[in-house]
Order: sequence, then structure tokens, then C-alpha cells
Amino acid sequence: MPNIRIIPVLLLHKGGLYKTVRFKNPVYVGDPINTVRIFNEKEADELILLDYRATREKSSIDFLLIQSIAGEAFMPMAYGGGIRSFDDAKRVFDAGYEKVILNTVLFYNPSLIREIGDVYGVQAVVASVDVGKDFLGRYRVYSQSGRKNEGMSPEDWIEKIENYGVGEIFVNDMNRDGTWQGYNLELIRSLSGRVSAPLVACGGAGSVKDLKLAVEAGASAVAAGSMFVFQKKGMGVLISFPGNLRIQN
Repeated sequence: MPNIRIIPVLLLHKGGLYKTVRFKNPVYVGDPINTVRIFNEKEADELILLDYRATREKSSIDFLLIQSIAGEAFMPMAYGGGIRSFDDAKRVFDAGYEKVILNTVLFYNPSLIREIGDVYGVQAVVASVDVGKDFLGRYRVYSQSGRKNEGMSPEDWIEKIENYGVGEIFVNDMNRDGTWQGYNLELIRSLSGRVSAPLVACGGAGSVKDLKLAVEAGASAVAAGSMFVFQKKGMGVLISFPGNLRIQN
């Protein structure tokens, strides 16, 4: 049986790597290039690099920086953050990335998925879906790094964007981000049954068991941040990705 992809997620901001808890309180993790080199040695399957404040701050993509980071990677890399147009996506691909990750831009230009996919292939386009609970306790989709409630359920939203031919859907539970509490299995089950595109689960992983449970709930791949950049919850930085960490479907 094929191995399930296990993907470290690195949060980039102004040249450094950070980790958040519930999309807040960023903690400095380290230098991105040195971190990527460590993941090379650990034989990570793939890396996701997200400039998590680029859209919120309306900042431009630092193409020289992300190119230097990709130049150190021995594994496929995906980049998201501040991509607003086809030209932005093209420059990310030219910088050495295999995939682009789109979030906020899809709420006003969902056809960008098809525009990019027609040139680079659908497998190169990932839709990032940030999910949180509103004041009534309902799951809703958020944009702008979790600041804006878009007023729709994640089920409705992913069905809509899949119609544009997205290659993967990256779902992050904002309420579990950085908590080590395990993935939102209820959410994974609900969403994985709605779409045919691969679903990448993120938010809350704290153990290998959590990764396996997410796969059993329907995730096609699993992503995590804290689990791979800290020793344990509440402890210091330690970049890790055991070489024998594999999950079979």
C-alpha cells in the first residue's frame, strides 16, 4: 500500500520561521535555510512554506528569499502567502516550488485555480481552507490569516473551489493550531466525504497516533507544525522528523 505523505509546515515572516497557537502568539523557531537543511537530513516527504502574514499586511512576496530557501530543499516544496495573480504564481514556480497554495485570493478570484492549473497542471494548485467556529459554534471558513469570517460552511466552500479544478485541499483547523490536542477528526470525516481532490489535514497534531487517526478519518496526507519544530508541548525548539515515520494507507 502507498505511504501517506507527512508534511512539515513552516511559517515564514520577515525572514524568520515562527510557530503560532490558534493563529496567534507567534514564537520564533529559527532560520528557514538551516531548518530546511535539517529536514533534508531527516528525509521529510515534502515541505509547506507559508508566509502567514503576507496577505494580512498586504506585503509583497520576497522572491529572492523563497528562492534561496527552495534552493536548499531536496524534497518537493509548496509555497503560500501573498499570491494574488497568475504572475505571482509563475514567479513562485520559477523560484523552484512544485506547488502554490492559495487562500484569500480565491474569495474574489476563484478562477485563478483554473488559470494556473491550465499551465502548470492541477496537481500544482492547492487551496488552503482555514476553518474556525463562529459565535454560534458553527464551523465557518476564514480568510486573511483567520481574521475574516466569510460566512460559509467549509463543506460548501470546498465543493465550490473543487469545481475550478483544484489539485489538493489543505484544511487547517484554526482552533487546534499549535495545541497538540490532535486533529479535528469530525471535520476531516465531513470534508473528505464531500470532495474527490486529496485532502491534507492540518491543525493539532502532537503524536504519530494523531497522524494515523487523521488518515483513518479520511485525510489523504497529514501536515503538522509544532510536532516537528518543538521537543514537546511547552518545551524548546527541536527540528525533528524521524526517518522511519511512515503511515500506510
